[in-house]
Amino acid sequence: MRVVMFGYQTWGHRTLQALLDSEHDVVMVVTHPKSEHAYEKIWSDSVADLAEEHGVPVLIRNRPDDEELFMRLKEADPDIIVANNWRTWIPPRIFGLPRHGTLNVHDSLLPKYAGFSPLIWALINGESEVGVTAHMMDDELDAGDIVVQHAVPVGPTDTATDLFHRTVDLIAPVTTEALALIASGRTDFTKQDRSQASFFHKRSAEDIRIDWNWPAEDLERLVRAQSAPYPSAFTFHKGKRLEILAAVVSEGRYGGTPGRVFYRESGGVVIVAGADARTGRNHGLAITRVRTEDGDEMAATDYFTSMGGYLTSRP
Repeated sequence: MRVVMFGYQTWGHRTLQALLDSEHDVVMVVTHPKSEHAYEKIWSDSVADLAEEHGVPVLIRNRPDDEELFMRLKEADPDIIVANNWRTWIPPRIFGLPRHGTLNVHDSLLPKYAGFSPLIWALINGESEVGVTAHMMDDELDAGDIVVQHAVPVGPTDTATDLFHRTVDLIAPVTTEALALIASGRTDFTKQDRSQASFFHKRSAEDIRIDWNWPAEDLERLVRAQSAPYPSAFTFHKGKRLEILAAVVSEGRYGGTPGRVFYRESGGVVIVAGADARTGRNHGLAITRVRTEDGDEMAATDYFTSMGGYLTSRP
C-alpha cells in the first residue's frame, strides 16, 4: 500500500522505521516542529531526519488543517495514513481521505487511557498491564475500531521508563500486523466498549506536585512514574523544593498528620501519608533518595538529619 505517515518523537520514529522496513511504500511524512515542552523533549528521535535519510518528502505542521497540506495529501494518493503520537486533532477530510482510512497507533490498551501520557497515568493508577493499540481513526479521540492490540505486564518495581522501553518495542509488530489485516481486505474490526473509556490530559508541573493526603502506595507509584528522564515528583521542605527520586512503602504503619517527617525505616525516612493517617492504619512513604533545590542528590537519611517538621505541597 501507499502510506502517508503522521507522527512525532520516538513513537513516530519507530512507526516510520517499521513502515520503511515493510513491503509498503512510504510516500510522505507529516511531523511536528521541535518543541521545548518538558515531556516532548524526552524520547525525541526525529521523524523528519529519518524520513529525509530515506528520501521521503516531509511536511512540518503543528496542525493538519491548511489547504497546502490537503492538496499535497491528495497528490500523494495514499491507500492509508498511519499515525502515531500526532499531538493535534486530525480533521475528517484528512483521516477519511485514503482508500482505507487512517490507522492510529496509541500506547495504551484502549478504550482505557485515551489521550496523553497513558503509560505514566496507568502506572500511577496501579494498572497490572499496559500496551499498544492500532485502531481505525474516527471523529472521536482514540475511539475507532481496534485492529490489533498487544499487552505487557507491569511489574512491582517498574518505572515509566521501563514501560516505555517495553511498549515502544511493540510498535513495529502492532503496526505491521494491522496493515497486513487491512491490506487483506479485512474491515470487521473490534468495536471499543465506550463504557470503559477514559481520557487523560497532558502532564504538567502541577501533576508531579506531591499531595501527602494520597495513600503511600499511590505516592510510591507516582515516584516511579516520574523517574528519569521524566521530571521528578516534588514536595517542599522548610519552604524549599525537594525532589523525591526514590521511595518505597514503609513496612510499619504510622499515624498522625500527612506530610510529617517521622521515622527512619526501610533504608529511608518515613513520611506520614493518607487523608485518614490519623487512624494509624496507614503505611507511610519511606523516601530513600532526594534532590535538593540546588541540584544536589543524596540519600534521604543524609538529607533529613533529624526527625520532625513537615513536607508540604506548597512553599
